[in-house]
Amino acid sequence: MSPRAAVLGHPISHSKSPALHLAAYERLGADISYTAIDVTEELLPGLMGQIRRQPGWRGLSVTMPLKTAMLDHVDEVRGIARTLGVVNTVSFEDAAGGARAIGSNTDVTGIVNALRHAGAGSAPSAVILGGGGTAASAVAALQELGTRSVQLFVRDPARTTDVRAAAASVGIALKVRTLADAAVPTAAADVVISTLPPRAADGLASAVAALKTETPGVLLDVAYDPWPSLIASVWQSGGGRVVPGLEMLLYQAVEQVRLFTGRGDDVDAAVIDVMCASVGLPRRAL
Repeated sequence: MSPRAAVLGHPISHSKSPALHLAAYERLGADISYTAIDVTEELLPGLMGQIRRQPGWRGLSVTMPLKTAMLDHVDEVRGIARTLGVVNTVSFEDAAGGARAIGSNTDVTGIVNALRHAGAGSAPSAVILGGGGTAASAVAALQELGTRSVQLFVRDPARTTDVRAAAASVGIALKVRTLADAAVPTAAADVVISTLPPRAADGLASAVAALKTETPGVLLDVAYDPWPSLIASVWQSGGGRVVPGLEMLLYQAVEQVRLFTGRGDDVDAAVIDVMCASVGLPRRAL
């Protein structure tokens, strides 16, 4: 069976991952198909059982709400994914007795490179909106940028066990508050990473706009459909720089392509440029 890969999540029809991956594989001359599979946490065990019985799988991109659930369906977790307990990538390695599923995390690299591309080489004061799996990756990315403390704003502070554990694991001091308190600290932060679902930050955006103050920092809004989001528009109106979620998606996909093809050095500026073109991002090189 020909090599294949897929993105898993729910909902998944909006995903730009197929466009990014297929553009890269065509440029590389790699005969790998890539599809989107809509799967919930409840259906994930059955799907992973099927995938393990089928030859030819190179990798899986894992999106919400599966990034923590996938931990139970891999044979090994490597790198920062093991530290955070968050898997957004599964690659398959040949081994005696069949392929081994390896869980890893390319979201952290995706966030770091997206922020650096926007000129945010450091983040002295940082805010994260939302407390799910991507928020845990955002904590680790901010730590890599030199941040020592983060303000986390969520709808339900009681449901932040995983992100609190992630912060502790990378040595970040985390202050958790409700979204109702987020407007002033968010507007003043050097870096804001919104990991909220599409439109979930609209209320906060209205509250920030009502402050009638400048927003001098950098906002990375992980949600990219619809775009621009309301919070991105408000942020830009306040003078701040906005990084669309597509930038993060691009840079984490670059690392996935390297894993799925086994051709790390070949995934160069030319490959990244065709990936950018596939989703309407400006061409650039890492």
